[in-house]
Amino acid sequence: MPPVRRAQIVRATIRCLAQDGYARLTMKKVAREAGVSQGILHYYFRDKRDILAAALETVAADLNRRVAVAQARGSREPRARLAAVVRACLDVAVQQREVWVVFIEFWGEMPHDKRLRAINAAVYARARAALGAVVQEGIRARIFRQVRPADAAAVILALVDGVSLQLTFEPDAMPAARAARLVDAVVARYLAPGGGST
Repeated sequence: MPPVRRAQIVRATIRCLAQDGYARLTMKKVAREAGVSQGILHYYFRDKRDILAAALETVAADLNRRVAVAQARGSREPRARLAAVVRACLDVAVQQREVWVVFIEFWGEMPHDKRLRAINAAVYARARAALGAVVQEGIRARIFRQVRPADAAAVILALVDGVSLQLTFEPDAMPAARAARLVDAVVARYLAPGGGST
């Protein structure tokens, strides 16, 4: 029961953050949304920052699962795997807006909290490592040019984050499928053999 109850509270926090933001988040609101007492809430989480950290880790894990599923469904070829990452992330921006809202609320608090900065660094290190591994496969297969995989991963992540945020707040600005094609084109050009060296 404890892991289920904790997950229930975290999901309630994500809904509260999506509705009202971190500034208006209270433990009382979260308890009400989760259908638990404030005492139960404090059993699992010390304070607002603690519950915000759990919310970020949850949406990051959800996003990673979606990316893994998207990659598993398609080709194992590196270009196809990168395209699957892009599409999964952009689809989340349109279909599950709360995911990126949680990231933004977390980033707003992160400069003021060493622990939150460490959590963010770990989340991004994992994302860069996963993308870098795909880029490395493409370099070995001579599909991609010689680049530092970590640098390429940072560039791809920046593109995905930036476009995802735009789709989160302006979903009518561009269809997600078109946005994904544009990101794919930029990534393909950046990684194309003969495109220079970095």
